[in-house]
Amino acid sequence: MKKYLAEMFGTMVLVLMGCGVAVSLNCSSNCADVANAGTVIGTAMAFGLSVVAMAYTIGGISGCHINPAITLGVFLSGRMSGKDAGMYMLFQAIGAVIASAILWVLTTNAGLTGTGANDLQEGVSVVGGLLAEIVFTCVFVLVVLGATAKTNGATNNFAGLAIGLALVLIHLACIRYTGTSVNPARSFGPALFQGGTALANLWIFIVGPFVGGALAAGVWKIIEPAEEN
Repeated sequence: MKKYLAEMFGTMVLVLMGCGVAVSLNCSSNCADVANAGTVIGTAMAFGLSVVAMAYTIGGISGCHINPAITLGVFLSGRMSGKDAGMYMLFQAIGAVIASAILWVLTTNAGLTGTGANDLQEGVSVVGGLLAEIVFTCVFVLVVLGATAKTNGATNNFAGLAIGLALVLIHLACIRYTGTSVNPARSFGPALFQGGTALANLWIFIVGPFVGGALAAGVWKIIEPAEEN
């Protein structure tokens, strides 16, 4: 049970800090504007640093997935059971909802708008947004699988840092298209409280990351080096 609670807490921190910064910097409405580079960089750093912090906090307890797409990739790679994968996803979703509820209360009382939910940015089609989420999630989950592999023992102590920096990079590249989800839980919680098109388009940020996570697992099985005896 401790590892499930750890996933809930870690996901709560990720959503609260990452989406909290996005709301504070007004990234949800300005991230498509190249003139607001500071909001993009700040939001990207918030999500990446949250992952780094949680990796070194709960990594030894649950592995610090805090992302259903990562959990799916780990499961399909044969590193965890179906039961654990399902429970991880459930508690990740719960953590995201708790964080979004806290953020909604804070922003409402401060006169701010939104909860940092993902949505298609200006000029981006459904197909474009879905493709972006699939591709960038695939890259992200592949980094996670590689950085945490037993065959990569030389860098395992720095896995959390590598994964966090990868998420920063992915946000910098993807925010212009979807606000960057690559994490169904991160999108689910905020969309429930923000509503509108964020809720209507939520399926994109669930289907896309899950497909990307599954593709990453497939790619990793092809390129994974054999374990040394």
